[in-house]
Amino acid sequence: MRLAKFLAHAGVASRRAAEQLVFAGRVAVAGEIVRDPAHDVSADAEVTVDGRNVGAAERRVVHALNKPAGVVSTAHDTHGRRTVVDLVPSSARLYPVGRLDAESTGLILLTNDGELAHRLTHPSFEVPRVYRASVRRAPVRETALRALREGVELEDGRTAPARVRRLAPDRLEITIHEGRKRQVRRMCEAVGHPVAALERVAFGPLRLGRLGPGEHRRLTRAEVEALRRAAAD
Repeated sequence: MRLAKFLAHAGVASRRAAEQLVFAGRVAVAGEIVRDPAHDVSADAEVTVDGRNVGAAERRVVHALNKPAGVVSTAHDTHGRRTVVDLVPSSARLYPVGRLDAESTGLILLTNDGELAHRLTHPSFEVPRVYRASVRRAPVRETALRALREGVELEDGRTAPARVRRLAPDRLEITIHEGRKRQVRRMCEAVGHPVAALERVAFGPLRLGRLGPGEHRRLTRAEVEALRRAAAD
């Protein structure tokens, strides 16, 4: 693996910023300063930045969780409620990537890679999230679908256009990339169809798949790399 890629995967910095660290002579491999970002290193190489080890013990991880209803999407909760972090035992200090409100279920990612989390959630990178919503006041008619697709006015501004499919008279699949607080619920409310149940089924290239409620798994290297590509510049 190229040194700059190794550093990016370890969560030290983005690929471009990692290259600058190498050029600046701040990175050492096996105790020797390396100034070539393309220098090949093994997965278990001893790499330091400014003398700080970023080897195997420091590697970044990403977990996928099928969040059950009633669990909050924070690392800690002042009211003593169960959090998504409680459901994913790990020696790493994990944080949720974005949020699902307590009543919503489905796919949420947890990681100790702050750079990746930022890129996945910032709207400028336009990483899609796919939700399936059961709504009230069925059937959902074309006028409501058109409004959701074109963008609706909310109290914090107009939403970006969304991809919307009607799966049943009272069931929608909605794809957005903004991630505002309770956005899908507010969008559906704005077009006259309050949400009865909401599940996130995909985040970027990653799908919920067969994970049952409360189940989790660590992502493979290939899956993490696919997430990085989805959130690339």
